[in-house]
Amino acid sequence: MTSQTNTSTGSCCGSGGSCGSDTTTDVQSLGVTTVYQVSGMTCGHCEGAVSQEISALAGVSAVKAVAKTGEVTVTSAAPLDEEAVRAAVDEAGYELVGRA
Repeated sequence: MTSQTNTSTGSCCGSGGSCGSDTTTDVQSLGVTTVYQVSGMTCGHCEGAVSQEISALAGVSAVKAVAKTGEVTVTSAAPLDEEAVRAAVDEAGYELVGRA
């Protein structure tokens, strides 16, 4: 699956991305839960891209991204390094604002 992101608006929809699917992972109640604010997400494809990159971080057990609010809830075995989360969000083509 090819990731398409419109860097001028932060939206994948502006460049032909698929906005009909929600590919986020359900958040589990185990471990440490942290909520981050991410800017630029506008649809399910955006949520999936951010969730996929954050899910690849060591110790992450669940991610739920919500484009409407810009919130990304991450459950992990231990607190995550915010710079690692920022790098993952950047890799997906969005901006980590900080903790919500």
